[in-house]
Amino acid sequence: MRRRRLYRSSHPAHLQPIIATAAALEEFAAHLLAQPRIALDTEFLRERTYRAQLCLVQLASPTQAACIDPLALSELGPLSQVLTAVAVPKVMHASRQDLEVLLPLGLTHPVFDTQIAAALCGLPAQIGYAEAVRRLLGRELPKAHTRTDWSRRPLSADQVRYALDDVNYLLALATRLQEQLAALGRLGWLEEELAVLADEANLRTDPQQAWTRLKGLRELDSGRVRLAQALAAWREEAAITHDRPRGWILDDAVLREIVLQVPRSLEALQAIPELPPGLLKRRGAELLALVEAAQIPAPPPPLPGRARPDPSRAALLKKLSGICHSVAGELQLAPEVLATRRELEALAEGARAGTLLQGWRRAVVGERLLAAL
Repeated sequence: MRRRRLYRSSHPAHLQPIIATAAALEEFAAHLLAQPRIALDTEFLRERTYRAQLCLVQLASPTQAACIDPLALSELGPLSQVLTAVAVPKVMHASRQDLEVLLPLGLTHPVFDTQIAAALCGLPAQIGYAEAVRRLLGRELPKAHTRTDWSRRPLSADQVRYALDDVNYLLALATRLQEQLAALGRLGWLEEELAVLADEANLRTDPQQAWTRLKGLRELDSGRVRLAQALAAWREEAAITHDRPRGWILDDAVLREIVLQVPRSLEALQAIPELPPGLLKRRGAELLALVEAAQIPAPPPPLPGRARPDPSRAALLKKLSGICHSVAGELQLAPEVLATRRELEALAEGARAGTLLQGWRRAVVGERLLAAL
């Protein structure tokens, strides 16, 4: 028996599943610009570059779906018009990386992110698209091409069908989630969450903030923290300039060893395990200049030993976590949708900024957490 499709995507005879000509792109873009909202997804590669290579853009209206091939098109102006059209909301799932990849074409907005909406409905915070479709629409999606190199051409018919499935159910999924959020009185929550995606600054990496990705800085002395910040910014700027993954410029493990050991000579740098000889030759002087600029005393302060847990702090964190879990249970939400452990730790240490104490989160859990301090 033929399985019933939950989303109807009829293709007129003139519409090809792969759009690779300027005329076809203009025609499809005109169709999309006339829609109340559309579905959007991308396929990209970034293994060897800092900037992701856009390989495919999947778009769907209630009646048509197609893949735009940016590798075959020299001009993507019509696509840019669709992405930036304020009157045409774009339905996406886990949109942040896609938005970053599409940013050279303009800020894609407004966006309805079905992963964010699903989390506010009580589904897992990071639920995948296929699982959301399975749970809410009862449709099983194939997984055969999850490892596809989307930069290779030609794409097979199976690959195209797989890519189109990434948008064929998004509109139906968004409708179902909107209905659930309306019933729960949480559409305002979603509006607050989606506003973050409309700020272009949230989609770009500021080299001066790259250090926030690093782990294990909390226990270091101030000089070593300055050095970690400088190294992370230097690495980010070099990665952007040379369009290479940041790990190719300076591996995280090597960066951490430089911070811990504070080498002051090329010989000391050379002694760091896994530091590539080529990096030492080309950039050794730059790295040593960053160490010097951090103004760490010589010899550097001893590394702190593993501190004993502060019983009072641990008790406070346990209390805050308990409140968060209790509220999440009342609302039937995953606790991390309300607050991450890092946010709770920051609150316990005196921080009073951040999303936990803003908007709907402050109303439903933030005030209760503050009262417990």
